[in-house]
Amino acid sequence: MATFTKADLKKLRKKKARLKKKLKCRFVVGGVVPRPVYVDYKDVKTLRTLIDREGRVLPRRRTGTSALYQRAVREAILRARYMALLPYVADE
Repeated sequence: MATFTKADLKKLRKKKARLKKKLKCRFVVGGVVPRPVYVDYKDVKTLRTLIDREGRVLPRRRTGTSALYQRAVREAILRARYMALLPYVADE
């Protein structure tokens, strides 16, 4: 069994951090963007994965959503909040 020094462990952690998985847009099926672009505001389960604990919309770099769909996600979250399907702020 190999033993690693502190420097070796640090290098391994840095290497692992660089090798992050490439994020893909969850709404694009097979690389084809369907028209019209629509994200269902009634699909609360999906929308909850796209907001954080405080209720803020997660950025594209965290979710992997394409720019076109990020705008649609924002609109869907606003509609779901208006219809009281999602909270505006987190419960304390």
